[in-house]
Amino acid sequence: MLIAFTLTPVGVGESFPDEIADAVAVIRASGLPYRSDSMYTMIEGEWDEVMDVVRRATEAVAARAPRVQLVLKADLWPGRPGLLDGKIGAFERHMADRAQ
Repeated sequence: MLIAFTLTPVGVGESFPDEIADAVAVIRASGLPYRSDSMYTMIEGEWDEVMDVVRRATEAVAARAPRVQLVLKADLWPGRPGLLDGKIGAFERHMADRAQ
């Protein structure tokens, strides 16, 4: 399973690095494969472990902010490990083949 999610603390001003840093610390400590960019964090793992990390990261932000918005997207593909890198690799191969 691959989860893409974003957490937005509300009511803490326009910049919120400490709130997000607390969430990232939870994600890193989980040991699950993850990747973050400017819009989302993606985590790969089994349903219960991934959802537990999302819950704990959300709680970490909520401990500092009066309100938290969570956006979550999931790719449920049983028996397919390596989605975090595999989907990107497959796309890059497709684009390389197309360029030839």
